[in-house]
Amino acid sequence: MMSDPEPRSAEGSAPAAGAAAQPAWTVRKVLEWTTQHLQKHGSETPRLDAEVLLAHARKCRRIGLYTDYDQPLSDAVRAQMRELVQRRANAEPVAYLVGHREFFSLDFAVTADVLIPRPDTETLVLEVISLVKGKAGARVLDLCTGSGCIAISVAKNCPATKVTATDLSAAALTIARKNVETHQVGDRVELLPGDLFAAVPAGATFDVIASNPPYIPTAEIETLAGDVRRHEPRLALDGGGDGLDLLRRILAEGPRHLVPGGWLLVEFSPEQSERLCELARGVSEYDEVRVQNDLAGQARVLLARRK
Repeated sequence: MMSDPEPRSAEGSAPAAGAAAQPAWTVRKVLEWTTQHLQKHGSETPRLDAEVLLAHARKCRRIGLYTDYDQPLSDAVRAQMRELVQRRANAEPVAYLVGHREFFSLDFAVTADVLIPRPDTETLVLEVISLVKGKAGARVLDLCTGSGCIAISVAKNCPATKVTATDLSAAALTIARKNVETHQVGDRVELLPGDLFAAVPAGATFDVIASNPPYIPTAEIETLAGDVRRHEPRLALDGGGDGLDLLRRILAEGPRHLVPGGWLLVEFSPEQSERLCELARGVSEYDEVRVQNDLAGQARVLLARRK
């Protein structure tokens, strides 16, 4: 792709002197070619993908593509872009290719060791913030933190809050630690390795517990889009037979780690709403259970309050 084939005459020889040269590969031309190429290879957002990848290769903001729309690309940029587009055509997520993703108006480093932050999860963050905003000394626990996007977003927006974040994956915690340092919240975000509540010091309690755990049923993982199925960490996706394995554990163990009146919030898939509410209402320590929809109107976050 994006090669410069030397034009030939009808007989196959090189063109005579004075023949028109091949047009340069400008920003415009590369964007147009890449958009068409990625569309053929199944991208749902081919133009956006093309812009993000080319801006990354040129080390500029996306708006810079349009101020330099007719500028030719250097050989080095074209070579890097060629590699990026080939990988994207093989369903590798754009966020992994460029190494970061925006979430809650903040930029987060991501690698294939962590789930890519998604807009749906911003609903969970908004609910946590609404519960602790302005509450001095509030304590939040973020289970399955991955890139740290939930914990860090809460800390950045609630300066009086301290957040503890846990993850079973040491590789994920390495990325989360990098993001904590980037956003300068190391004094208020503590990262702990371990399986859910096992990572939390004995006796520790929190005002809010939040989690975006794995909740995809095992059998459904093979039906997911190629970029998710083939590249995102299975550990962050697989929720067991019905997708609720970790959610059951979090609901059952949550009350022991909540202060009286504290809230547990978990993200889930919309079709799990009814069953998840049943599970939560079956835990006697909760006296209120409700569901918050995301911006698309889909059931997304379950909230349960400890008596």
